Amino acid sequence: MSAPNAKAQAMVLAAGLGKRMRPITDTMPKPLISVAGKPMLDHVLDKLANAGVRQAVVNSHYLGQQIIDHVATRTAPAIVTSPEEDLLETGGGVKNALSKLDDDAVLIANADVFWTEGAEPLFDRLFNAFDPDHMDALLALYPVADGYGYDGAGDFFWQVDGRLKRRVDAPSAPYFFTGVQVLAPHLFEDTPDGAWSLNVVYDKALAAGRCYGLVHDGGYFHIGTPEALKESEPVIAQALEVERAKKEASGGV
Repeated sequence: MSAPNAKAQAMVLAAGLGKRMRPITDTMPKPLISVAGKPMLDHVLDKLANAGVRQAVVNSHYLGQQIIDHVATRTAPAIVTSPEEDLLETGGGVKNALSKLDDDAVLIANADVFWTEGAEPLFDRLFNAFDPDHMDALLALYPVADGYGYDGAGDFFWQVDGRLKRRVDAPSAPYFFTGVQVLAPHLFEDTPDGAWSLNVVYDKALAAGRCYGLVHDGGYFHIGTPEALKESEPVIAQALEVERAKKEASGGV
């Protein structure tokens, strides 16, 4: 699929191996696993379309042709594919696609995450909150205590001014990273070639005091295993019903 003339405003990371989702991912990439009636990748892409994003880059590696075939007919957003012969991880994957992405700020989301919206859609909140004069990174966070299926110790402390501080040696932190973010592309200057994690650019932004957080106010579901998928389905269905009711009450479509 050839790139449109304008650069993409968003990127969806869909190249991972999905090992914890085996045996489902023996024959299907994790982003194409159905949750609440459609693939997780489509939930993310539909949210981008609702936020007004006209085109997005989707990378692929593991069973990548399935990803490429799946997005081939989408028009909202229009998809620019970024196949990876070798798995480049999150940082390398974004760097590999930089020539196809907006030069000022890029909205990036993992393809295998699922959330329901709060008072305002998460992507809209991130776009509106990102301030390039003060920020190089704006990460969407979620409270550890409220994340369905999340059993980690948290990633960040969210400071009074909105800037983030890593958990480091603390036994726990109150917020975890959701996999959704806005990044300034210049963060990728002087970064490694090949495979590497986005943690490299987060650390760069943290060191400069330019890494901020935004706490998502809707629902968030961590779906890491086939068992978690099965257990979460009825809870997700209920959460989506609540989301629809709120949207109708506010006059939304």
